[in-house]
Amino acid sequence: MSHFIDRRLNAKNKSTVNRQRFLKRYKNQLKRAVSDAVNRRSITDIDGGEKVGIPSKDISEPIFHHGQGGTRDMVHPGNKEFEAGDRVQRPEDGSGSGPGQGRPGKGGKGEDDFVFELSREEFLDLLFDDLELPNLVRNQLMGTTEFRIVRAGYTTDGAPSNIDVVRSLKGAVARRTALGGPYRGRIRELEAELEQMLADGVPETDTRVLALREQIDRLKTKLAALPFIDTFDLRYQAYAKQPEPTSKAVMICIMDVSGSMDQVRKNLAKRFFILLYLFLQRNYDKIDVVFIRHHTIAQEVDEQEFFYSRETGGTVVSSALNLAYDVISERYESGTWNIYAAQASDGDNWDSDSAICRDLLIARLLPLMRYYAYVEITPRQHQSLWYAYQDVKAAHPHFAMEEIGGADDIYPVFRELFKRQDA
Repeated sequence: MSHFIDRRLNAKNKSTVNRQRFLKRYKNQLKRAVSDAVNRRSITDIDGGEKVGIPSKDISEPIFHHGQGGTRDMVHPGNKEFEAGDRVQRPEDGSGSGPGQGRPGKGGKGEDDFVFELSREEFLDLLFDDLELPNLVRNQLMGTTEFRIVRAGYTTDGAPSNIDVVRSLKGAVARRTALGGPYRGRIRELEAELEQMLADGVPETDTRVLALREQIDRLKTKLAALPFIDTFDLRYQAYAKQPEPTSKAVMICIMDVSGSMDQVRKNLAKRFFILLYLFLQRNYDKIDVVFIRHHTIAQEVDEQEFFYSRETGGTVVSSALNLAYDVISERYESGTWNIYAAQASDGDNWDSDSAICRDLLIARLLPLMRYYAYVEITPRQHQSLWYAYQDVKAAHPHFAMEEIGGADDIYPVFRELFKRQDA
């Protein structure tokens, strides 16, 4: 008999393996529950996970048990009403043995839905499964970094163009000083001895004087033979790549709050913006959200005022696009920020303003952005803004537009806008 012992280390949660197996098995049920749960969230409420309910019938598992085998028909003792082959009618008073709606009965029992708590990462993984940010030209997902070249001290080898002359000369002086120190000391001693001998009257032709002069000349020759600069002295400027995190994005939310945008349409827009914010938060380390609301004039506001302010009026969409361009120019450098925008409107606009909006997007905004999504929240016929934006879509592949007719359209529309593209 063989025994297998699994000694793999788990995380703090000792049921990690079973948890992953459960998520994989009931992925479809969990994704449906997550898509419903997102409607209850605030646009920046992503600190925790989510408790989702799964019907108990969906998590039943097959079991093995011993039976008598075969197909048998039998009538239990005491039965006076049924014969073999009869079918038992469903109770009409709601006292059945399963969960469901109906009038309460005197008997029966049921099971509550199974409640499973998802962590934050599990919640986002299920919510955005098979989705991606489309049309990324300069950056990729999940913590992509760019590098800049910075000074990193000195090195003993490198390209000739990177030689640091001053640093190399300082090294050469230090080397000659260190190697010539003993020679200079000995020369000073011999010169002092020679001077003392001459002061004592010893003639120049004396063998001792000649020997001292010869020794001094020999030491000076050795000192002069020290090279002025050596390959050992060369120092090159060293450079290193320093990572600069570029996984940061700004999402500009633009919403029409004119008289035709009632609270129902604002709530639909809010749900769409929540999905977009969560999606960007999953892919970028730092997220800024800019809220711009407009009627005839545009204002940058906070989330509360963005969705619930009662101010209303006519419709001039170009005012919001101009404000968005000013915000980007002042605060967000397109070379380091991933700029996204989402616009929600019912399509109504001042007739002559739709062409202005088209030109603003093509000439000023879209060249700075990674992606621009326009959703038209209206069950009615499309207005002039929709047709003007069709020209923008034809000219720029990173501009997308969809229509939302009700709450059921939000998640399918979002998946359509951010579906994974084929390589």
